[in-house]
Amino acid sequence: MRNDERFEIQRAFDLLPHVVGASWAAVWFRMKGIKKPTKEEFREKTLEYLKTIEPVFESYPNEEAFMEIRKYIEFRKNEEYKKIKSGGNKEIEIRYNRYVDYG
Repeated sequence: MRNDERFEIQRAFDLLPHVVGASWAAVWFRMKGIKKPTKEEFREKTLEYLKTIEPVFESYPNEEAFMEIRKYIEFRKNEEYKKIKSGGNKEIEIRYNRYVDYG
């Protein structure tokens, strides 16, 4: 698969974890009055919200023309989940720090 064929999916996975996952997590903690969640709690809540959009990740048809992009999406999804859990997603960590500093 050429890079230009997966460009849009790459950009989506660059943004979705913090735009959807961390943003919704921060609001959840704020509404619950939890000002200092642990990093692990914040990461888990981020994953919980990111996983709510998994149907989008599985939305391309199970046809030959889409098999490569479907495999790439599955690979990238799993990589992003691992990075979030391990603290390897810098944007999630920035949002965690911002939340605990400014709530």
